[in-house]
Amino acid sequence: MRKLSALPWLIILPLALLCALLLISNLGRLHAGNLPSTASLLLHYSFLPRLATGALAGMALATAGLLFQQVLRNPLAEPATLGIAAGANLAMSAGIIVLPGLLVFGLTNLALAGAALTALVLYLLIARQGLDPLKIILTGMVISLYGNSVNTLMVLFNHDYLSDLFSWQAGSLNQNGWPVAQFLLLPVLCLMAGSALLARPLMLIGLSDLSAGALGVSVVKIRIATLAVAVALSALITSQVGIISFIGLAAPALVRLAGVRRFTHQLICVPLAGAGLLTAVDQLAQFLSPAGGDLPTGALAGLLSAPLMLMLLFRQRNPYIAPQTLNMPVLRTLTRRRVAVLLLMLAGGIALSLFVNCTPDTAAAMGSLLQWRWPRMLGALSAGAMLAVAGVLIQRQSGNPLASPELLGISSGASLMVVLLVILFNQPLSQLFPAALAGSLLAIFTLFMFGMRSRFQPQSMVMVGLCLTNLSMALSMLLLMSGDPRAMMLLNWSTGSTAGITPERAMWGAGQALVLIPLALLLQRRITLLSLGQQTTRALGAGVRRSNMLILLPAAALTAGGTLLIGPLSFVGLIAPQLARYSGANRFRAQCLLAALYGGLLMVIADWLGRNIAWPWPVSAGMLCALLGGPWFLWGLVRR
Repeated sequence: MRKLSALPWLIILPLALLCALLLISNLGRLHAGNLPSTASLLLHYSFLPRLATGALAGMALATAGLLFQQVLRNPLAEPATLGIAAGANLAMSAGIIVLPGLLVFGLTNLALAGAALTALVLYLLIARQGLDPLKIILTGMVISLYGNSVNTLMVLFNHDYLSDLFSWQAGSLNQNGWPVAQFLLLPVLCLMAGSALLARPLMLIGLSDLSAGALGVSVVKIRIATLAVAVALSALITSQVGIISFIGLAAPALVRLAGVRRFTHQLICVPLAGAGLLTAVDQLAQFLSPAGGDLPTGALAGLLSAPLMLMLLFRQRNPYIAPQTLNMPVLRTLTRRRVAVLLLMLAGGIALSLFVNCTPDTAAAMGSLLQWRWPRMLGALSAGAMLAVAGVLIQRQSGNPLASPELLGISSGASLMVVLLVILFNQPLSQLFPAALAGSLLAIFTLFMFGMRSRFQPQSMVMVGLCLTNLSMALSMLLLMSGDPRAMMLLNWSTGSTAGITPERAMWGAGQALVLIPLALLLQRRITLLSLGQQTTRALGAGVRRSNMLILLPAAALTAGGTLLIGPLSFVGLIAPQLARYSGANRFRAQCLLAALYGGLLMVIADWLGRNIAWPWPVSAGMLCALLGGPWFLWGLVRR
């Protein structure tokens, strides 16, 4: 253990002091607002069990994060970022709704099965690419985002059954006795003892697989055993208290910052730091709650995890990785026949959306139904076209065919600003385009700051975007748990529902598309110059920074317009540019126009399916596209 520096203690001591003050304040509020007998009951059957459960959960999550980071040699790994917690969470929801007979095995075993299956999928996706740190986290975060999206969709379909479960899955430490703490105590201590037995081989694996193998360590067996312990710890805590991020990241980072470098010493210090951190976050959640325990601890921890991940990403530098260029082979030649077929498909999709729908037996005349259908159709068409063109601009500018407004966090930046203004100032969605544009520009500025640090490495850029997306989702979850009557409306909007699109919003969205898409087509020269490289661009008299900003400004405006209509999680900006390129659209303007057609077609069909696939219960169009976009992204990542 090296000599401790002064800087970490300037962080640790204030945190400890804050935790103590919050603890004293919450205890004082407990005794001040109740009779002595009631306060004593709350202390012994709620406050103290919650404190013990939080300490055990913090120890387990911190240990799991340390094990993941050591075995994968990645300081960003933890149960939440690898998708393990989301897999366990989704398995419990699916067991309750789809296969309730599995509940005889218990929620803990369901969570363990879901976490193990997620870990297996993650391993299969990255096995052929080695343990590339950013690809592991990138794949895990997309799996987590995908799992949380499916879980949210199940909540919307079964709100009466899953509303309480959803509140609990947000990371609730509320207790009404000691059963949970007693249940966790022995398994957590046994798994932590098992991790101590793996300390020496893990210390060697942390150096390199070759060094560990030369010293007689079976790398594969130790890695499997370590992952099994970490997955079991993650599933155990998720099954009892829901998803709690931040602790598995923050506790090991804080211990390393304090100067503890030896892995055996970290195994002692990290669980203690995790217990202290989760206790502090939980006490802060209780302090901020209007009535004790209303604010989920996991949702508050999720808000803290995104800035922490951004800080850790900012500290990582890889000067040897140069930005990639978009050099994908053209599989076909674009012909008029293909364009005509696509236009006919779009016309057919519009006709389906307007005239072929499930209707009740007592349906009104067709004219009265059309007045409800055409705004949704036009809004979906306009949003799909705008997000598709924004995706083309971003992919061309970054040289990354896996980039999109959704994955780079630009849609989430717009969504975050919209949610804040709706909650704080009660503004209608139709008047929030300037706010959405400001959020998109703020996300682009953040991407640029981190892009200059990592030399615009594609995986790093998408990682930053996913951090912004997780921040937006955590805030939305906090709003949903707050009891605000606007929360469910915002949740429906954030999943891509077109039900709230009025004729005025639809016409405004169509006008934006008709103005912004032609403006984007005027950028062909700058796009072409940037594709030749920075030196060539400067030699031809075009400023690189000016060109980047001129490209990203219309991309931000297109993203803001599309996000206002269908929410932040549609993945149209990822899929439509790829479909256009596979159809033979190699030139920029041709790809933009074809992508706009594909994007509009995808959203119109998704909206039509959402209205009819489970009629009379609607399914969000954006969510349907996201359910296709997640696997599409993972497939593209594995192919590359």
